[in-house]
Amino acid sequence: MTILRQPTRAGVRDAAAKVAAILPPTPLFVAEIRGVPVMIKAESLQPIGAFKIRGAWHRLTAIAPELRDKGVVAFSSGNHAQGVAWAARRLGMPAVIVMPSDAPAAKREATMALGAEVVAYDRMREDRIKIAGHLAHARGATLVPPFDDPWIIEGQGSLGIEVLTQCAEMRLPDPAQVIVPCGGGGLAAGVTLALPDAQTTIVEPEGWDDMCRSLAAGWIESVGDSPPPTACDALQTFQPAQLTFDVLSRRGVTGVTVSEAEVRAAQRWAARKLRLVVEPGGSVALAALLAGKVQPAPDMLIVLSGGNADAEAYAKVLSSND
Repeated sequence: MTILRQPTRAGVRDAAAKVAAILPPTPLFVAEIRGVPVMIKAESLQPIGAFKIRGAWHRLTAIAPELRDKGVVAFSSGNHAQGVAWAARRLGMPAVIVMPSDAPAAKREATMALGAEVVAYDRMREDRIKIAGHLAHARGATLVPPFDDPWIIEGQGSLGIEVLTQCAEMRLPDPAQVIVPCGGGGLAAGVTLALPDAQTTIVEPEGWDDMCRSLAAGWIESVGDSPPPTACDALQTFQPAQLTFDVLSRRGVTGVTVSEAEVRAAQRWAARKLRLVVEPGGSVALAALLAGKVQPAPDMLIVLSGGNADAEAYAKVLSSND
């Protein structure tokens, strides 16, 4: 993909103004982890249940009015899909979403309920980017990737600007450390632009740590041919995009990984302590703190990025003690 512009902090601020005009801020909680109060941003309480609504709104509103009737094509396991579908419906635009056939049924059904057309593909055998690209070309639609796009990155970064406002209102310190879930890195990249004075740490599931490996190596690496199963469907990217990698690497971002058991423990903790439903991928930043992979601090921000948990799988997590 040819990138015609780079994401900027000015763009993040513009995105934040757009988002603030149509959506209330998501709650910012303070909770103790291992005896230390930390800030927790509940993006799981967005109208679509995830932060992806931010980037989708910023991107679709940037499409020229004369092109909107052709619609958009996106590819996503579910949260970006819902964000694009929500924004497209509000703007009166057709939307086609390429989703993996093994995406959680709740995410697929929610995307369709928002009026989008869903095209299924095999995650392990087919290339979703090629499928979406062909569809966009055939329909004359705008392609809206989930993270490899400057407007998407800026939109996700609106979360950071929103947090700064909330910290001032709540008399909390500005975040000096941010712990954020990472799939393709759009949210992490946007947050680093929004909060340039903070140190960002990304968190990925074990075996799906392509961004962690890439940042450590200094060049882009993939997850390999046989990544393990994971409940974190929202974080299953096979290789970082150059755009997000560049933003994160230039700012010295580091990463850690968490196990499936640590993810489940974080989901249970969020349900018990915060009364929040958090999906597996949305809970990895919290999991890193609870598991001791990252040490808590009073000026730390943890992002709970999504709450679109499969009902049956979530019930099993809550009833287990592994």
